[in-house]
Amino acid sequence: MSDLVLPGLLDDLAVIRQDFPILERMLAGGQPLVYLDSANTSQKPQVVIDAMVDHLERHNANIARAMHQLGAEATEAFEAGRDKVAAFLGAPSRDEVIFTKNASEALNLVANVLAWPNASGGAPFQVGEGDDVVITEMEHHSNIVPWQLLTQRTGANLKWFGLTDGGELDLSNIDSLITETTKVVAFTWVSNMLGTINPVAELTRRAHAVGALVVVDASQAAPQLAIDLAAMAPEERPDFVVFTGHKVVGPTGIGVLWGRGDLLEQLPPFLGGGEMIATVTMEKSTYAGIPHRFEAGTPPIVEAVGLGAAVDYLGHVGLDRIHAHEQAITAYALEGLQTIKGLKVMGPLDAAKRGGAISFELEGVHPHDIAQVLDSRGIAVRAGHHCAKPAHARFGVQASTRMSSYLYTTPAEIDALIEGLEYTRSYFKLG
Repeated sequence: MSDLVLPGLLDDLAVIRQDFPILERMLAGGQPLVYLDSANTSQKPQVVIDAMVDHLERHNANIARAMHQLGAEATEAFEAGRDKVAAFLGAPSRDEVIFTKNASEALNLVANVLAWPNASGGAPFQVGEGDDVVITEMEHHSNIVPWQLLTQRTGANLKWFGLTDGGELDLSNIDSLITETTKVVAFTWVSNMLGTINPVAELTRRAHAVGALVVVDASQAAPQLAIDLAAMAPEERPDFVVFTGHKVVGPTGIGVLWGRGDLLEQLPPFLGGGEMIATVTMEKSTYAGIPHRFEAGTPPIVEAVGLGAAVDYLGHVGLDRIHAHEQAITAYALEGLQTIKGLKVMGPLDAAKRGGAISFELEGVHPHDIAQVLDSRGIAVRAGHHCAKPAHARFGVQASTRMSSYLYTTPAEIDALIEGLEYTRSYFKLG
């Protein structure tokens, strides 16, 4: 395997890899782990593991409810996690950061509250009959199904951008899709299947020009792109941004919804329960301010501690450096994949236009078989529809194999993938 040094590669890559204990693991048959499934979930650095263990061993208590020292410590640690996430996103206010259980719940939260009258009883943001909700054909199911449910419940119309043959959004009909009847435009920042990086500023600007709200799924963007919401021009800043903790070297069980503070203050709560209330009587309840209005019940406390440690870690490495590393690895992988006979990459072939997830087909071999053969060589990839069935259908396939890199991925691991795919071709006796 290669010790190749690529332009843009993290110069301290060997040190970074030592931060992730799982990367030292040997698999069955003495195979070293080659982890190329980071778009599915990232591996966790020791600092995140230690932060969560320390919290459970020394500070474990419920938050905002316990009048004792442990409760105060737990509350402080939880809210510190919010502060760190706000800084990670460049959020104008920490109170605009809402913790959910994952990105799917964050998207469902937004879609659900937009079906109801606002907290004040008015309805300037409520989606109703005859309104349009616009999404795209490349979305993860979590950014399709909630909008299908919303439009089915309200009588609104669901419309979408199609895709070009090169795996980018087809914006040729943008004027007929985003119109005065458009209430919401929801799209992914970076596709989890095609890898495509979408023009967030352009789409947001067009949506805002007609008074529509913009919801961006940043689950694949947050791990590899520097996001600075406060630095965005107001007309180009989305109204809602969501991501999940487990893809940014943090734990599972926690997601993030960022929303414009003035907008969140006007929206009704999603779930009812403890901590999201101001007062409760048998006749009615009044609700807390943001962010707690949208955090009913005991929240993911230790997960927030872990997520805070995770975004601190990424900030220490530097998102600009991580992005440059991802671009270098992606370009190297694209070059290698295109040397394999019968292999077709799905999505842009220019690394500058995509993130670190690359889906592909190998003629004559089912994606599940490819994944199994690679797994026998210690190489972890994903096979299936990647929760993006409409995107696969657009390209006439049921499933694909996906490799996805991250800040700890080396050129040698890409070499192992290419060698593994060549072995797969020979194993299935392809000509």
